Amino acid sequence: MSEETATSVPTTVGELQPKMELKGTVKRLELYGAFVDIGVGQDALLHISQLGKPNVRNVGDIVKEGDEVTVYVLKIHADTGRVAISLVKPPDFTWDDLKEGQTVSGKVVRMENFGLFVDIGAERPAMIHVSELSDNFVNSPSDIAKVGDTVAARVLRVNSKKRQIDLTMKTEVEPAPVIEDVPEEAVPTAMELALRGAMDDKKGGRDRRENKERERREKMSRERDDIIARTLRSHS
Repeated sequence: MSEETATSVPTTVGELQPKMELKGTVKRLELYGAFVDIGVGQDALLHISQLGKPNVRNVGDIVKEGDEVTVYVLKIHADTGRVAISLVKPPDFTWDDLKEGQTVSGKVVRMENFGLFVDIGAERPAMIHVSELSDNFVNSPSDIAKVGDTVAARVLRVNSKKRQIDLTMKTEVEPAPVIEDVPEEAVPTAMELALRGAMDDKKGGRDRRENKERERREKMSRERDDIIARTLRSHS
């Protein structure tokens, strides 16, 4: 029994959680399973498919009335209050729990020429292909780990339909920041400046406009150079 369950044993259906480990007593046998008293005021169903052995034909071959059993909560039906339990400890990770990029650790349980198989607490072992064992070239998976070793890796892909989990031990590379070019406005042509100057009644209007435009372009250029310099410093 887990530490949490041992210190806080649920007494109502509302306190139950999936994967929770409980102690119970077999109260009644049926063709399709057994009903177990888990101390929440309503017996839970231990279906024949959850007895821990394949192709069970007789529930009484596995459990009998009065047996004390350790069970795990599979599902709580909130609308009816029914509880489904199992004799089989559920995996730490379901297919929905695993996400790409997630960091996991586990024990190497099998080694092949093409990679390692690692038990991460999921329904089945995950695979690390030889090309994902290191940032550098790996001649053989045995150069990195052996059966029984504990390794840390990241989830690369999850395919629930094929029931495959691919991991990688390569260094995670952060994407380089995108530096957007500061748009530069089109520089007025000589004719445009001449026309502007001709329309300016004030003496020296043309020179003032040209100086203002030059100062604006220089300011934009300095700002762009500053953005690039700060970005390079932050990644140096």
